[in-house]
Amino acid sequence: MASAAEQLAANINFGAFAKATELKKRIWFTLGALIIYRLGTYIPLPGIDPNILADVFRRQGGGILGMFDMLAGGALQRMTIFALNIMPYISASIIVQLLTAVSPQMEALKKEGEAGRKKLNQYTRYGTVLLATVQAWGIAVGMESMTGSLGPAVHDPGMFFRLTAVVTLVGGTLFLMWLGEQITARGIGNGTSLIIFAGIVAELPKALASTLELGRTGALSTVFIIFMLLMAVGVVFFIVFMERAQRRLLVQYPKRQMGNRMMGGESTHLPLKLNTSGVIPPIFASSLLLLPLTAVGFAGGEGPEWLQTVSRIIAHGTPVYMFLYAALIVFFCFFYTAIVFNPTETADNLRKYGGFIPGIRPGKNTSDYLDYVLTRLTVIGSAYLVVVCLLPEFLIAQQSVPFYFGGTSLLIVVSVTMDTVGQIHSHLLAHQYEGLIKKAKLRGKK
Repeated sequence: MASAAEQLAANINFGAFAKATELKKRIWFTLGALIIYRLGTYIPLPGIDPNILADVFRRQGGGILGMFDMLAGGALQRMTIFALNIMPYISASIIVQLLTAVSPQMEALKKEGEAGRKKLNQYTRYGTVLLATVQAWGIAVGMESMTGSLGPAVHDPGMFFRLTAVVTLVGGTLFLMWLGEQITARGIGNGTSLIIFAGIVAELPKALASTLELGRTGALSTVFIIFMLLMAVGVVFFIVFMERAQRRLLVQYPKRQMGNRMMGGESTHLPLKLNTSGVIPPIFASSLLLLPLTAVGFAGGEGPEWLQTVSRIIAHGTPVYMFLYAALIVFFCFFYTAIVFNPTETADNLRKYGGFIPGIRPGKNTSDYLDYVLTRLTVIGSAYLVVVCLLPEFLIAQQSVPFYFGGTSLLIVVSVTMDTVGQIHSHLLAHQYEGLIKKAKLRGKK
């Protein structure tokens, strides 16, 4: 027999969506905020030559700049006020999460509830300002050394240009941080993820157009382009299946006598996702591997001999690059999973509320069992990420397919879409429940 939630889900249609005024307001707010973000990606920094900058990026697009430009929706290549995008905020958030796992003081803040969460958010904002300032200064200095076929990229280099660039880029990042928080609070979905999602999706038509142009000129065969599109659809279905996959551990609560009533005795599930780390491992792995290549690119092909040798060995698409990429993805999968999920803390919480896993003693045995299950799930999850990320890399290396078909971009787009659709579905269900409650109250008055 179908549950009430399943029946409500089956009854949700466009009519229910039309009546959900609060949901429509949230969606319109989200769309408006994303439009503002996209407009900002076309406002350039003062004092630069965009044509020369575009020429430099064409020569260095294979490095870490190409990956961050993809995440920034082309804003880095155009060197606009949102060139740093929201990546400093994401990096600061990850650093704060790591500190909560290794610092007793930060861990204590995490356990303080809402007050502790506000302090951690404040530390994240301070970290965002610091990281954005360092990155903006590096970009300003790097742009002064950039020279294309038409001349230098910066018209009037000097301290004034550096300070102007730092203030503008840091201000753009802080505005995006605020905009993301507003989307999360007053819109639909996670604001930070949606900003990155919007940047990738906005640049996708250009990538498709360049692919079709390669087919028109004969650089790519028509059969290969069709195969690539079909493969992209298959990878999307595979990502959806794996991201929804989870291991549900049965948790039971004992019965308790409270007065004349017997309470408890329920059973629930503890869901463990197959991919707990999300898209963090591919992003970190790509960043580490592409750093030497980017450093050589900024140096104009010069620099220390050892750096040039390392860049040639781990160049994008080489066998060494593929091997190290897979190894780093696996490492960051286990590392980040250990940060975000603490088996000991989960076991203690279960014992505190009287819950237990059937056949497993509460306390350390439960913690060991959760660690045992999570380790095996992470093995499968890391293998899934390696397959999804390396398959497009082979196409990029062998056939010069645009970077937007990479595994990282597909993971972000699919994951954010699933999360946003899930939140829309939850709002529709809540609206349906509110309607049923109102009808029940009216019938009770009659």
